[in-house]
Amino acid sequence: MKKGEIKIFKIDDLAHGGDGVARAENGMAVFISLTLPGDLVKAKITKIKKDYAFAKLIKVIEAGSGRIEAPCPVYNECGGCQLQHIDYQKELEFKHNNIKQLINRIAGIEKFELKDVLAADDDFRYRNKAQFPLKLDENDQITAGFYKRGSHDIVPNHDCLIQHPLINRILRVTLEELNKFQLSVYNENNLRGLLRHLVIRVGTCTNQGLLVMVTNGDDFIDKNLIAKTLMRKIPELKGVVQNINNEDTNVIFGKEDILLAGENKITEYIGQTAYLISARSFFQVNTMQAKKLYDTAAKYLGNDRSAKVIDAFSGTGSIALYLADKAEKIYAVESLESAVKDAEKNAKLNNINNVEFKEGLVEEELSELLEKEEIDSIIFDPPRKGLDEKTVDLLLASSIKKIIYISCNPATQARDLKKLKEKYNLVKIQPVDLFPQTYHIESVALLELNN
Repeated sequence: MKKGEIKIFKIDDLAHGGDGVARAENGMAVFISLTLPGDLVKAKITKIKKDYAFAKLIKVIEAGSGRIEAPCPVYNECGGCQLQHIDYQKELEFKHNNIKQLINRIAGIEKFELKDVLAADDDFRYRNKAQFPLKLDENDQITAGFYKRGSHDIVPNHDCLIQHPLINRILRVTLEELNKFQLSVYNENNLRGLLRHLVIRVGTCTNQGLLVMVTNGDDFIDKNLIAKTLMRKIPELKGVVQNINNEDTNVIFGKEDILLAGENKITEYIGQTAYLISARSFFQVNTMQAKKLYDTAAKYLGNDRSAKVIDAFSGTGSIALYLADKAEKIYAVESLESAVKDAEKNAKLNNINNVEFKEGLVEEELSELLEKEEIDSIIFDPPRKGLDEKTVDLLLASSIKKIIYISCNPATQARDLKKLKEKYNLVKIQPVDLFPQTYHIESVALLELNN
C-alpha cells in the first residue's frame, strides 16, 4: 500500500473519532472519514503510519445500511460535524457500541449494564454556543465559519444546522455591521490583524443572546458604535463583550473582557434551576440534553437527604445546584476563580444554601475534604483528559460508597475505570447524546465500593 494509491475498501466499523475503519490486505487499519459500516468505497491513501493509514473518500460504490444524504451543503468540507451522513437511529447504535468497545478493550470490564443512549429530541439546531473563526473572502468581506477537516482553512457557513437559530441570526447581522467598517482580520501566519473570533451564546429556554468579539489587541475604534447598533437591531441580544487575546495561541479567549454594551451575562434554565452565564463560563452546549444528563446523576445519587456529596470539577455549579435538594450538603470544587464566583451568584439566584464552593485543584481539595468530612458520594465531571493519577490514588485509598463519573470522553473514562476497578465495581453506564451529528457522546458511570 502506497501513499497516493487508489483502492477499494469495505468499511467494517466506526472509530471513536467518527471515521469509518477498513482493513487493508495486510490487516492494517485504514481510517476513512464520511463512511460508515457496510459501505463499499473507492478511496485514495493520504497518509501511512506504522500500524494504520488514512484515506480520502472518492466514491461510495455500495452504501451501507443507515447512509443518508447530509442536509448541510458544506458538510463534506466542514469539520464541525462527522456523522450527518448517517441516520440518527444508526448514529445512536454506533455511539452505544463505541462505549461498549472502549470499556471492554481499555478498562477490561465485561460485566456491567450499558443502557440505551438517551437520544436528543432535536438532533439539529441544539447548540447554545458557537465559536466562529473569521477570514476575508475573495471580495475582501469578513466571513465566518468552521475549520475544514484536518486544517485551519475556514469553510464559510452562516447558517450552521446544529446551532440554535438565534446564533445564526446574530452571526449574520454582526458580519453585516462589521463589513461597514474597514476592519482587519487576524492572520495566524504573521500574527497581524484585529478580529480573531466571534463567540455567541444563547439561552435555549430564555432566547437571550450574548456576543463576544475576540480581538488581537484593543485597536478597535468603532467597537462601541458597532455594539450599540447590534443591540438595537437584535432585540434578543442582552450584551456585547470584547475579549482581548494578543497571544500566539490556538486558545480562543484572552484574559481581558470589556463590556461594550448591555450586560455581560445571560440567564438560562435547566429544569427549575436558573443559571447566569458569562462569556467564558462553562455550560453544557445542549441545554435540553443537559437536563437528561443531570437527571441521570440525580437518579444515581438517590434521595438520602442526610448525605454529604462532593461535586468535583464543578464549574459554575450547574450540577451541584441542580442536585442541591438531593443531599444535606454538597461541596463543589473548581480551580477557576471566575467560575467559582459565577457559581456563588447562581446559588444566590436560586436561594440555595447547602452548597459550599471551594476554589482549588480537585486533587488537593479532595484530600482535605476526605480527611475532614464523612463523604458518601463523589460526582466527577472532569475535562476530556479525565482524572489525574493523584485523584485516582485518593479514591483507591478511601472508602467512598458511591462514585458518579460523568465523561465527555469515553476513552479516558475507560482508562480511569480500569484503575478504579481494583476497589470499585462498575454497575452501569448511561450514555446521553448531547452532540448529535458528531462523534462526541456523554456517559454517566455509576461505581459502587466493592463488598
